[in-house]
Amino acid sequence: MALLTRIRGPRDLDRLSPEQLDQLADEIRTFLVDAVSKTGGHLGPNLGVVELTIALHRVFDSPKDKVLWDTGHQSYVHKLLTGRQDFSKLKMKGGLSGYPSQAESEHDVIENSHASTVLGWADGLAKANEVLKKDDHVVAVIGDGALTGGMAWEALNNIAAAKDRPLVIVVNDNERSYAPTIGGLANHLATLRTTDGYERFLARGKDILERTPVVGKPLYETLHGAKKGLKDFIAPQGMFEDLGLKYVGPIDGHDIEALESALTRAKRFGGPVIVHCLTEKGRGYQPALQDEADRFHAVGKIHPDTGLPISSSGADWTGVFAEEMVALGKEREDVVAITAAMLQPVGLDKFAKAFPERVFDVGIAEQHAAVSAAGLATGGLHPVFAVYATFLNRAFDQVLMDVALHKCGVTFVLDRAGVTGTDGASHNGMWDMSILQVVPGLRLAAPRDADQVRAQLREAVEVTDAPTVVRFSKGAVGPAVPALRRVGGMDVLREPDSERPDVLLVSVGALAPMCLEIADLLDRQGISTTVVDPRWVKPVDEALAPLAEQHRVVVTVEDNSRVGGVGSAVAQALRDAGVDVPLRDFGIPPRFLDHASRAEVMAEIGLTAPDIARQVTGLVSRLDGRFESSAQAVEPARD
Repeated sequence: MALLTRIRGPRDLDRLSPEQLDQLADEIRTFLVDAVSKTGGHLGPNLGVVELTIALHRVFDSPKDKVLWDTGHQSYVHKLLTGRQDFSKLKMKGGLSGYPSQAESEHDVIENSHASTVLGWADGLAKANEVLKKDDHVVAVIGDGALTGGMAWEALNNIAAAKDRPLVIVVNDNERSYAPTIGGLANHLATLRTTDGYERFLARGKDILERTPVVGKPLYETLHGAKKGLKDFIAPQGMFEDLGLKYVGPIDGHDIEALESALTRAKRFGGPVIVHCLTEKGRGYQPALQDEADRFHAVGKIHPDTGLPISSSGADWTGVFAEEMVALGKEREDVVAITAAMLQPVGLDKFAKAFPERVFDVGIAEQHAAVSAAGLATGGLHPVFAVYATFLNRAFDQVLMDVALHKCGVTFVLDRAGVTGTDGASHNGMWDMSILQVVPGLRLAAPRDADQVRAQLREAVEVTDAPTVVRFSKGAVGPAVPALRRVGGMDVLREPDSERPDVLLVSVGALAPMCLEIADLLDRQGISTTVVDPRWVKPVDEALAPLAEQHRVVVTVEDNSRVGGVGSAVAQALRDAGVDVPLRDFGIPPRFLDHASRAEVMAEIGLTAPDIARQVTGLVSRLDGRFESSAQAVEPARD
């Protein structure tokens, strides 16, 4: 790493020779494979943008010039070249974020890693430069499937309207997002990739014509004057130029000299320019290149030589859903699946293999996915749209006005619900149970274990006149949590012998084991506790109010924002039923959570069994007029 260790900032790149730049690119790839194999992270996307990132930082002057990344998971090389070379705690508490982070560096601008937003950011920054008469450049790098999102095209429409407002758009075209990118735009870019470019054609023609006596030069000039028509004929980049965007490319995204030349021309142009770069996801690492599914888009800890995982964690929530979807597909021909460019991460790859004609990958376009699902349902099918919980935020209006208003039987399966941890603020699935509470008719299930994932998915797809939602956590799924009995539609997981128990503990989803632990801690203090899993948290089960009336205190525990979440819905339901029982809701505070492990985040926000038991003990003590030390009250027994 002789060269990499000497890079402390982008300007250190200026003194390197072309040979040294190639050596640096090799060193960066070696570093990435070694570092990310130890921590996990987004490996394939970053291996593909090494030369592109070097060229960007040689041509533009960050942080004066704003270099924006969409999506942010392809910014590891950018971090290395801007002075952040300690990857030992990547995505861990106290270490580097897996995305750009304003807290880390003045070179980082966009932290939100929900795709397809960069062009909107760039449009706004370029307008600000114009108003303030600043000569800073704005560079938006968009790729890894982000250009399939509708927001990107809304922004392009606005960017193209200002012919003299400088803005450089770099399309990192690696043919993929997680999996191969699909859709009309992808086909258009493929045409550009596979057709000899105009510049190459013109260069050959110029060479021939300049050797032709008398008529050669005039013919060449005429040919050059017919540039627009020829470009559309030889390489149909006219789609971009018809929008009013100057187009440069396609450029070999692994040729630093060619990249610098193209970026320098774009920088000088004085208006909006698209620089189309062809890159190879996973470049330089054979295990990634051989992984046709997603080119090692994101990996856990792996053996750097083989790319094989160091350990397997057993069954996970996504895997349980994946198997049940295949079983459902065999039983019901009307069940179809939708993904937004995440077939494998959300567990639809097995369904796609079994029923390829019944899977629709719409690209990174969650809004379109929701509306398309409404159409599928209206057409007589039952669509299951599997998506990360945090990404459904982007399609709220479509869930409300297209699916729910039209009473369409669509099932939304939300993966990575609750605290996800290491991916940071933009990826925690902590808003879905709040924002979906306001949707009329929508029914929302929070399974507590694998058995309930299977059962509640089946219950969801039976609903034909309203949207249903099934949400579950990230990672390994624990053992089954059995129910003692069912009250209404709710499962009673624990109940004491007392005629009037102290606490009704409403456990939401995957937090059931923790809630049972809370009940054990309370029991040691003589506080009797009933633990109930509502299973369907929206609407609130009618049996909950009468059950609550039999207790002195109601406590809700959820891995969702406390604001407008299940606790708020339960409180409203009790008020509506005239049940006047004290209620305390525990959940995620309304703030963005820094990256760390799930356990570390839960501890930081006080969402642990001892923390909650301590507070509930204090609440019951106040009702009794007792004020013993709450810390002592829940101290675990010691051997």
